[in-house]
Amino acid sequence: MRRSSWSIQDAKNSFSAVVEAARRAPQTVTKHGKPAVVVVAADEYDRLRRQDRGDATSFKQHLLAFPKGDVEFPRLDGPLREVDL
Repeated sequence: MRRSSWSIQDAKNSFSAVVEAARRAPQTVTKHGKPAVVVVAADEYDRLRRQDRGDATSFKQHLLAFPKGDVEFPRLDGPLREVDL
C-alpha cells in the first residue's frame, strides 16, 4: 500500500520519498494530526493553474459578452414582490 499522508516530522526525514510519491499522487503533510499542506507534482500544479485561469472570466468580460442591440428577454412568470417606498 502506498502512503499518501505524512506527519511533518516524517516528511522532513523522508523528503525525497515524499517528492517521489507526489509524482504519482498528491501527498498530504499533517501537523499535530491535521492536514497542513499538500505536495503535488509540478505538472499537476501547472495543470491546475491553467484550469484556474481558464475557467474564470472577469466582470468586464462578462459584461462585454452581454447581448447587444434590441434583444427581448422572456418575462418570468410569477408573482411580483411588494415594495415599500
